[in-house]
Amino acid sequence: MKHFLIYTNKNKDKNLVNTIRIKSYLECMGQKVTLKIKEKSWTEDNSEESEEAKDIPTDVDYMIVLGGDGTVLQAARETKKLFIPIVGVNLGTLGYMTEIEMAHIEEALDQLIAGDYTKESRMMLNGKVTFHCGKPWEEGWALNDIVISRRGSMQMIYLDIYVNGQFLHRYKADGMIVATPTGSSSYSLSAGGPLVIPDAKLIMLTAICPHSLNHRSIVLKPEDVVEIEIPTGREGQKQTVEANFDGTHKISMCTGDRIRIVQSEKITEFLRLNQVSFMEVLHQKFSE
Repeated sequence: MKHFLIYTNKNKDKNLVNTIRIKSYLECMGQKVTLKIKEKSWTEDNSEESEEAKDIPTDVDYMIVLGGDGTVLQAARETKKLFIPIVGVNLGTLGYMTEIEMAHIEEALDQLIAGDYTKESRMMLNGKVTFHCGKPWEEGWALNDIVISRRGSMQMIYLDIYVNGQFLHRYKADGMIVATPTGSSSYSLSAGGPLVIPDAKLIMLTAICPHSLNHRSIVLKPEDVVEIEIPTGREGQKQTVEANFDGTHKISMCTGDRIRIVQSEKITEFLRLNQVSFMEVLHQKFSE
């Protein structure tokens, strides 16, 4: 008998119709099932403490996530210390992280029960913010990306980027995206970054609307250390920015503060049930 955790975005699964269908089938097959229903939008509570799952049993074998890519990101962050393999069920448009369709859900569940799957590990990022004013440091984790962006004013911001302790460049832009391969198909792609096979190991830097004609994304080794310092802005003005982890957890920063971003020791593990490759998913996306 396997123990399944069904993690459901209630906004995507109205009246929990699909959740109940999956739960009933698994229990009929003699499996143990625990439900975790997300009542809130995944952007409503952005504290790091709220994303530490306290009500999930430690003996869970698999996590079935119902929703979209955003729900998968939230589930991965909440369970990052439990190392529960994830399989995503698509309840919206075609996603990069949700490979199962409800039309074939029973076949997919049979595969999980039989152990007929492959595992795919995805790297995560850890970002630790140190404050110049003596406040305690704060940190967060991301499966997709850590984004440093402006707050309030529509003016561009200045960001000093260091790699492995060496000064790289002072960017003038709307912000900076530090992305994993998984995140290459998200905000980084919209900002002009490259698409990367999701189980690769690397870190990408992509500026958001840089005030330059020749800025391109930079690809780094996974072992590299990225530090972003917030200098004074135009005419020596104090800057206020925001470090955003996967679009949920947020940390406010200002002039003099610094964030250190590295590959996390934590990973997210996905279960693959079919032979659809990343290239085939891209082909479908390009054809939309």
